[in-house]
Amino acid sequence: MSKYTTEENKELVDTIKGPRFYRISIGGYGGEAEYIKLTKAQYEFWNNHIEEYGDMDVVNYCVSAEDRDFDFEDLEELPEEMEFLYNKEDDYSSPWYEAPTSISHQWGCDFNNAHISIDEVDSDDYNASNVKEIVYNEDLSEYCETNDVDIKMDVEQVEDADYVLQFWSAEKGGFFDGVIETVGPFDPKKLKITTYEYPNGDDTLGTIEYDGVEVDNGGGDTNGKGYSVHIWSNV
Repeated sequence: MSKYTTEENKELVDTIKGPRFYRISIGGYGGEAEYIKLTKAQYEFWNNHIEEYGDMDVVNYCVSAEDRDFDFEDLEELPEEMEFLYNKEDDYSSPWYEAPTSISHQWGCDFNNAHISIDEVDSDDYNASNVKEIVYNEDLSEYCETNDVDIKMDVEQVEDADYVLQFWSAEKGGFFDGVIETVGPFDPKKLKITTYEYPNGDDTLGTIEYDGVEVDNGGGDTNGKGYSVHIWSNV
């Protein structure tokens, strides 16, 4: 009689067979955002302008601040003190994604607008060939619920600010692509997904772990879908 249980025998066979590799890909809608602290005067200036004309001019300012090649639609004059990306001491304007008064930076896929695909591949190389399709383009939240995936929802801790401007670059496409190595077949119950809630309320995909090990994100491939600006007061 074998001294091993059926489960132990299965694990032994899987170990002898050698490692298996799976690619996890997550895509959908998301983007990149910068949260910028404003002075009261900057808030009042830009908020009044947005309420009357929309956000086109402030978007133009943000994307053109570095080279200062502005093409405003309705703004006749931009006082220097209203340029929240301008550093007077260094006489330099930062790009919107590196604002001098940044309080938080966001990038990733919106968890509630994401889909997941999982394929078995023949190695952990970037160009590994597919062996078998496991999951194809399933809604991420539904997949997690159906397969008891561990989801940890954190809140991104940001500096308190009375006046905040969010510059948002909307993107669509692939946001996560990583390969894991397993002993035996893929087990969704070993997945753990962390999301981060940002000041705008978005739950953005953060880290992914498998069997306690964080999966490296090899990078995504997204297309820009446009810019927008939101501004608010916390006082």
